[in-house]
Amino acid sequence: MVSVTRRTACQGLALASLAGPFAWLARAARAQDHYPSRPVRFVLPFGAGGVADVTSRLTAEKLGEKLGQRFIIDNQPGAGGINAVRSVISAAADGYTLGLVTNGTAITVSLFKSLPFDPLKDFALISALGYFDLVFVVNAQSRFRTLKDLVAAARDEPGKLNVGTINVGGTQNLGAELFKSTANVDLQVVPYRGSPEIVVALLRNDVDLMVDFYAAVRAPLQDGKVRALAVSSPQRGAILPDIPTVREQGIGDYEVTSWNGVYAPRGTPQEVIDVLNGALREILAGPEVARQFADVGIEARASTPQELERRLEQDIEKWAKVIERAGIPKQ
Repeated sequence: MVSVTRRTACQGLALASLAGPFAWLARAARAQDHYPSRPVRFVLPFGAGGVADVTSRLTAEKLGEKLGQRFIIDNQPGAGGINAVRSVISAAADGYTLGLVTNGTAITVSLFKSLPFDPLKDFALISALGYFDLVFVVNAQSRFRTLKDLVAAARDEPGKLNVGTINVGGTQNLGAELFKSTANVDLQVVPYRGSPEIVVALLRNDVDLMVDFYAAVRAPLQDGKVRALAVSSPQRGAILPDIPTVREQGIGDYEVTSWNGVYAPRGTPQEVIDVLNGALREILAGPEVARQFADVGIEARASTPQELERRLEQDIEKWAKVIERAGIPKQ
């Protein structure tokens, strides 16, 4: 009897040890039985029509198809995305209110003196949605054939070359500031209200270089009006595979990777996080979503919550240093 009892106990322990690594599957299956049982609100810190809005709507549509409930986009634009974050973290932590987190969230933390939230404490991160790069472009008639050419000219003529970006504190603007310090060159970073104005300035030769996302320069690139010199990613990407990275051209350890992701209020049940993460992994691996994301310059790619948290932590630290070095006053 003792030997049978001992054998039974050992078998139970063995089964438990095997089940451990896959426990999340069981939790997700249990949550799937009842979540979501009603529509889910997905809050965006941007207005309708932009790249983040378009890709988030596509994601919401696919999540609805996958999980059997509507995922409703709620656009709440505002300075630093603060209003949108408040809406999410003040909601019940039950998985029925989600938010869009971006590398811009990391910039906001570094740019504002005080905020009514801390993303590392108040967010339950779920998964990345996609990653995208800055593109360095010049007028198609520019004398600069490579980024090295431009850097050499900037060193010969300190302060004479202009770089067009969007508003101060945006990823594009800070990416240009980081390029200045990494390449150790004196360039004038000129902020504009929007990307179309920078394109016009570039075509008029008011600025020598434009730093922006692919979606903003796709049309003039395809029309042959501008020429890409570099991308900001650590390795060449699938969107512009023939364009070298800044690093490849020997300009320091430069890298800027923008990203979007999904979060819920802290305290959201792990079972719900598992359901959403699993659904997003499946959706973002699909060819249709990958193609539609790529059309606006985004590589669709999911992540674990832990990977997204590490990225957020690293970007908060990184952009705080860039903002301080650029002398940008905190708001």
